[in-house]
Order: sequence, then structure tokens, then C-alpha cells
Amino acid sequence: MKKYDLIIIGSGSATNLLDALISRNPKIKIAIIDKDEPGGICLTRGCIPSKILLYPAEIVRVFEEAHDLGIEAAVTNVNFGKIMDRMRSLIGKDIESIREGLSSSPNIDYYHAAAEFVSPYTMKVEDEEINADMIFLCIGSKTIIPPIDGIESVGYLTSDTILGLKSLPKSVAIVGGGYIAAEYGHFLSSMGALVTIIGRNERFLPEEEPEVSALAKKELGKHITILTNHEVKSAMKIPGGLKSLVAFDRKSRSERIVEVEEIMVAAGRGPLTDILHPERAGIKTTKSGWIEVNEYLETSQPNVWSFGDADGNYLFRHVANYESEIAYYNAILKQKVKVDYHAIPHAVFTYPEIAAVGLHEKEAVEKLGVDRVLVGFYKYENTAKGEAMNVKDYFVKVLVDSSNDKILGAHIIGPSASVLIQEIINVMYTESVSSEIIDRAIHIHPSLSEVVQRAFGSLMPVEHYHREVPLEMM
Repeated sequence: MKKYDLIIIGSGSATNLLDALISRNPKIKIAIIDKDEPGGICLTRGCIPSKILLYPAEIVRVFEEAHDLGIEAAVTNVNFGKIMDRMRSLIGKDIESIREGLSSSPNIDYYHAAAEFVSPYTMKVEDEEINADMIFLCIGSKTIIPPIDGIESVGYLTSDTILGLKSLPKSVAIVGGGYIAAEYGHFLSSMGALVTIIGRNERFLPEEEPEVSALAKKELGKHITILTNHEVKSAMKIPGGLKSLVAFDRKSRSERIVEVEEIMVAAGRGPLTDILHPERAGIKTTKSGWIEVNEYLETSQPNVWSFGDADGNYLFRHVANYESEIAYYNAILKQKVKVDYHAIPHAVFTYPEIAAVGLHEKEAVEKLGVDRVLVGFYKYENTAKGEAMNVKDYFVKVLVDSSNDKILGAHIIGPSASVLIQEIINVMYTESVSSEIIDRAIHIHPSLSEVVQRAFGSLMPVEHYHREVPLEMM
């Protein structure tokens, strides 16, 4: 049996710790195990490759809208193969760089293989048993495939496998109505495919504010057929090389048949613990199968830690990076630092872009009571920059605690939403968390950031907000 100082399962956010670990102990011996390509889900088949694809998609949509500004421009050709090859080339270079770094370090034994526990602190990898007194479980997650009759025999794409496409399908049905469906629906439709999104929830993008979901469906629906409250029951191959999906309206039970060239399943991600067999090591999992951790990211087995997708808390790389720091403080430096999830941001890089941080309005009201929650709302088009951009209906919505002026949450839909929200995120990590900081700060005029400032300058009670703001968007 081979003995290590530390075993790390996963080569994503956990690799953030390597420089600090080695500089702290130049003689440390680490085993890094990953059955997939090195770099983690974000790099190899998640956020980074998808954003490389989504930027050309954004350019296509901007060109299509240029005539409203007096610019006669047209997209005469989209070279889908070149776009995909560029993505694979960029990602491939990063993967090889990480592989080389892991393989050449004298402190690291890199195993490109699956691993499983055989007993506490002992794992089997490549027919070899290895042991360490400290283990980091950063195993990521996997795509969820819902129970659809015939789906396996018909064949389908996922967010993992779509990156291997060489040619653009003429038509695609995406099963799922969340972030992945929204982003890839935008990408594929901008490339020229006819896209149908089939979501089982009553709302498109159900994790967003109702106003955001409604406007996203309205805008993306200009290019995509979006079916909500529909559940796909079966799939089959039909003449002409096509595939057929049968979906039922969950309310009326009426049947809808969608015929396409290709199917993509984007129904979310789930745990990978079935491969790991944590029960053999005395490591508890949640009812959903995620690795159970405490507020310090330690598992039920002392000195075994887990972070990133593996703990199931927030499946974002920026959260995994943050959690890797907490794990380092607690596991290596022996501090007692609790994870703090009070202001976890996210963005959806669809068209229009969406970003959010903190509480939803409903959550804020349930937590504090309706009398303490103030809502600020402002449209892009009511700023000079927004008017110059000719944008319509996009907005910023913010939530503030009236008793202490603390920011509770924010929700943005429109151009540069992921950039605009950072101003709010930064304030939410100050000691005061006060909206007054944003309201009083001098903002460049005319800039798009003014829409954020004006949202905080237009705070109103919840009931007033629902009277004043047109809710036909919902």
C-alpha cells in the first residue's frame, strides 16, 4: 500500500491549493486522482467552453438588432465548425497545461483513473491501494437523465457531449428549462438551429425572480419555442432520420409531439458518490446523495473534507474556489472558519444576460416580514446609456431591509448583467452591507451602472411595488 500525506479526488478547484500546500511543506506527497480530463468540470465541459461558444452567439444577436440603430448589417454566414474547433483548441491547451503540471511535479502522483474507498482513509485506484490521513473529496457532479421511455436507444446530447459536435443539427429539442437549457438554447438558435425547449416547471428559469423568468421567456422566445409545464414521457426514432419526443402538459394532460434532428438533455446535475462508495469509509451522504459536510466543510469522517459540486450546496466554480480556501484554512492551517453563503452570485449567459445575488423577494418577505422589505426597480431604458443602446424592458430589481438599510438581494436582466451585479456583490461583503454606499457613490454619467444606483434610489414597500410595476411580464 502506498502512503500519501494527502489524497485529492478531483482536479478542479482543489488544484488551487497545490502551490500553498507545497510551499508550506516542500516534502509533501500528494495523490491527485481524476477519472476525467484534468481541470475540473468548469474547464473541461462546463462554464468555460460554453462561454467561448456563447460569445459568438451574442455577436449574432447584436448584429441582428443593429438595424434599429441605423446600421444595416447582416450575418451572412456562421461557421459552426470553426466556432467549435476554436473552443476545443482553447480548452485543449489549458487541459494539457494542467496535465503537464500535475505529471511533472515531484510532489504529486497523478492518477487518470476512477477511485473508490475500500475502508476509512484507504482507496483503490488502478488496482493499487493508497492511503492518507487527510483526504479532499472534490469529485464534481454528473448530468441527470430523467426517466424518458426510449431515450437511451434514441440517443441524446448533454452539456458534456455537445462539445464534441462537428456539425450543427438543423433542429434540436432541449429537455429542461433551467440555466443549461437557456444558454445552449441561445447558442444553438443563434447558430441557425430550430430550437424547442421543454421544461417541466410552470416557469422558464424557475430559480429566477418571476419577473426575470417571464421577460427571459419573452425575449428568448423570439428565437426559440419554449414550452413550460410540460413533461417528456417518451422518445423514438421516426422516418427521415428524425427523433420524436412526446410531452404532456402537466396541467391539462394534453399531448405535444416534437420532431427534431437531435435531442439534448439538460435536466440538471446530480451527485457522483455512487462511484466513490463513501459508506465504506464512514462518510455520510445526504438523502440526495451529496457528500454531507459541516459548516467547516469536514465530512462525518475526521480529516476528510469535501467541497465544490461534491457537497451539493452551490454548483458554481466560483463557489468551489471559495470553498477551497475555507478547506485550506480549516484542514491545513487548523483554523475554525465557517462557510458563509449569504451572498452567492450567479449569472445565466443567455440573451438577455441574467444575474442575481442573495435573496428572492418571496424569501425576504418570509424571513423578515413584508413590512421590513423594500423593493427597488429601475429599467435600463430610463437611463441615458440604456436609451442610447435602444434596450427595452430590461431592469434591475433590488431588495433592502428597511430596518437597517442592508442589501438582501438583487436581480438583473439585460446587457452586462453579470458585470453590473458585481457592484452589489462587493457591497454585500462589506461590514455594513448598506445600500447607501451604492446610492451615495458617484457613478459615471452616462454609463450603464447608473441603472443599479437608480434602482437603490427608488426603494418602495413590497405592496407599492406590485401596484406600480406592470406585472404583465410575470
